[in-house]
Amino acid sequence: MSSDIDTRATTTGHLERPVIHQTSLLRQSLAITRRNLIHIKRMPEMLMDVTIQPVMFVALFAYVFGGSIAVSAAAGYREWLLAGIMAQTIAFASFVVAVGLTADIDKGIVDRMRSLPIRTSSILVGRSLSSLIHSSIGIVVMSLTGLVIGWRLRGSFIDALGGYALLLLWGFAMIWLGILVGSAMRSVEAVQGVMFTTIFPLTFLSNAFAPSENMSPVLRTLAEWNPISSLVQAVRELWGNTGPAPDGSALPLQHPVVATLLWIALLTAVFAPLSIRTFRRRTEK
Repeated sequence: MSSDIDTRATTTGHLERPVIHQTSLLRQSLAITRRNLIHIKRMPEMLMDVTIQPVMFVALFAYVFGGSIAVSAAAGYREWLLAGIMAQTIAFASFVVAVGLTADIDKGIVDRMRSLPIRTSSILVGRSLSSLIHSSIGIVVMSLTGLVIGWRLRGSFIDALGGYALLLLWGFAMIWLGILVGSAMRSVEAVQGVMFTTIFPLTFLSNAFAPSENMSPVLRTLAEWNPISSLVQAVRELWGNTGPAPDGSALPLQHPVVATLLWIALLTAVFAPLSIRTFRRRTEK
C-alpha cells in the first residue's frame, strides 16, 4: 500500500497499529495548521491582539508619550518606536500558543488527535506554524500603521527582509516557551497569569520604548542584557531607523544581529526539548 499510513494484518487476523510514513509529518502538520486557522476565521476576535492592540500601543506611545522621550534617531521617536512595538507583539506569540494549547488539552481535542494515526509532534508543529502566521498578521498591520505615522524603511531591501526574518525567528523561539507553559499549566487562567507576569515586564525592561542609556546603572545593565533589547536594536539598525548603539553599551547591543541569533539558538535549544518532554508527559497520562 503506497500511502502515508499503512495498516497491516497479522497472522491471527488482527490489525497492527497503523504505520506512519516519515513523509507524512509535513502533511499532518499542515492539516493541523489549517484547523487552527479555520478556528481563528470563525472567531475573528482572536485577532484583536495582533490588530487592535498593536495599533493602540503605537498611537499611545507615539502621540501621548513620544513628546516626552528623547531619542538619538534623526527621524524622531515615532520611527524609532516601531521596532520595539513589533518585538513586543512577536514576543507575545508565546502567549497565544500557550493559551491555545492549554485550551485544546482541557477540551480533549489533543486526546482526540492522539487517537488518530498521526505523530504527536505534528500537533506541536501545526500549533507553531499557525501561531507564526497569527503573529505575522500583526507585523503587517503594524507596518501599515507605521507608514501612516511616518515610519519608513531606510535601509536596503535585503536589510529590511533581514529585520523581518529576525522577528519571525524570535517568534519561533518564543513559541517553544509557550508550548512549555501551555503543557505545564492546568488552566487557561493559570497560563495567562504566568505569561503576563513573564513577557510583559521582559518587554518593558528593555530598549523597546525608551533608550537604555537614560536608565539608572542597574536597570541599564538589566535592559541591555535583555534579549529583547538586542532584537530591537538589530531590527532598528537593519531598517535604518537608528545608528549603532552608543559607546559604553553592553556587548549584545554592540553586535545586535549576532547576539539576537545566539539568543534565538540558546532559547530554542533550552525550551524545545523541555516543552516536548512536558507535552508528552501531560498528554500521555
